[in-house]
Amino acid sequence: MLRRKPTRLELKLDDIEEFESIRKDLENRKKQKEEVDVVGINDGEGAIGLGSDPKSREQMINDRIGYKPQPKPNNRSSQFGSFEF
Repeated sequence: MLRRKPTRLELKLDDIEEFESIRKDLENRKKQKEEVDVVGINDGEGAIGLGSDPKSREQMINDRIGYKPQPKPNNRSSQFGSFEF
């Protein structure tokens, strides 16, 4: 394995400004989300998410990670194809 000298990274003023603008945008989004959560709890919406129901907990996790499961078909043709007996 060849070793090379470390490269020097230079931080420019444009980079700093871009970072600050993105950070402020993320903070604003976080504050808005927290405000919506507080309103949801006051309206009784938050109590649903805190329940011990595994389906609602699973749904909440799926929403958080962006997973949208497709429903599984429950008929025999989907399991075995189009065989005729």
